Amino acid sequence: MSKDEIFKESMTTIADFNFGEKVASVFDDMLDRSVPFYRETQKMIVEMAVDFAVEGTNIYDLGCSTGTTLLNMGQNIPGKVKFIGLDYSPDMLAKCKQKLNAHHFSREHELICADLNQGVNIENASVVVMLLTLQFIRPLNRDKLIGNILRGLNENGCLILVEKILGEDSIFNRLFIKYYYDFKRRNGYSELEIAQKREALENVLIPYKLLENRELLLKEGFRYCDVFFKWYNFCGIVAVK
Repeated sequence: MSKDEIFKESMTTIADFNFGEKVASVFDDMLDRSVPFYRETQKMIVEMAVDFAVEGTNIYDLGCSTGTTLLNMGQNIPGKVKFIGLDYSPDMLAKCKQKLNAHHFSREHELICADLNQGVNIENASVVVMLLTLQFIRPLNRDKLIGNILRGLNENGCLILVEKILGEDSIFNRLFIKYYYDFKRRNGYSELEIAQKREALENVLIPYKLLENRELLLKEGFRYCDVFFKWYNFCGIVAVK
């Protein structure tokens, strides 16, 4: 796994964060060191996906990046299902294909390059996963996207959503961000790396509050919605059609 040192050196101008070749080449390390309980969250997603997956349906990973979630689900979900990974970055999809091949992934699957800001065509789905993906979708497109997912899910199918979030009140938000940067320091990121990445993400990653995400899911028509993971400014939500 290549080490994430993208923001290590001082930059004169900081461009918006993007999921191109440079990020794709170190993305697994970036997730490991930047997302609290990332590996445990992967296990939780797989546990729920196993229980909601139905024989003969499709399992989607929207924003599949390097394919870790697809691989983990494929190694644990039994029966005849099709795995569909979607990402807007060709570089991420190339890494995903490379990882699946390296693990001799033999389950039926398809990788699609598409921008979720344009909506998505979901069909015959029992499970849809969005792991740190919705936060990168422009807010004005999120209602339509969640509606697309709901319509493509079969009855009793689920959406597993993991997001970076804002605190419900500013006092908590400030504290949670402080604790999060402490977490990144413990994982080896310098003050410069933290500051430069924060600036790069400023106009790209737009988090909602936990309750705003919940309201969005219920408003679009999901019947049940619960939080399965919460760590300061990160949360996991499962919603059922």
